[in-house]
Amino acid sequence: MGHPASREEGDVLAEVIVGENETFEAALKRFSKKVQQDGILAEARRREHYEKPSVKRKKKEAAKHRKSRK
Repeated sequence: MGHPASREEGDVLAEVIVGENETFEAALKRFSKKVQQDGILAEARRREHYEKPSVKRKKKEAAKHRKSRK
């Protein structure tokens, strides 16, 4: 297993290429939007703490029940 911060094959980081006449704010806004669309922050939050498979199953089951009640 590699270092936790190392990237595996196929992993792509969010990347924006700043145009010559583009402001930093505009590039940052595009970058933030791309990160949001790719779900990078949501994935990081999900992986922040280890969750046992039994806990994952219980959460998934609870979500299923919540969705079916609506």
